[in-house]
Amino acid sequence: MPAVTIRNLSEETHRALRVRAAHHGRSTEAEIRDILEAAVRPDERVKLGSLLAAMGRDADLSNSDVDSLRQNRDQTPAEPMTFE
Repeated sequence: MPAVTIRNLSEETHRALRVRAAHHGRSTEAEIRDILEAAVRPDERVKLGSLLAAMGRDADLSNSDVDSLRQNRDQTPAEPMTFE
């Protein structure tokens, strides 16, 4: 699992982290993980799968609509990219 080292953290910030961790009943390291997780993966973020499912429901397509789309779909295999 990846590890991160944080240098030059002020004593006040470190003390505040220890107090916050104690308040939540966990280690300082666990508190920092929770803070970072909340910062980069907030609960209100849009999740692609949920968004696509909602779009599908909003489109109100019938089974015959989906069948028609499948029949008209280009079945040609994709060509691999070349970098030459």
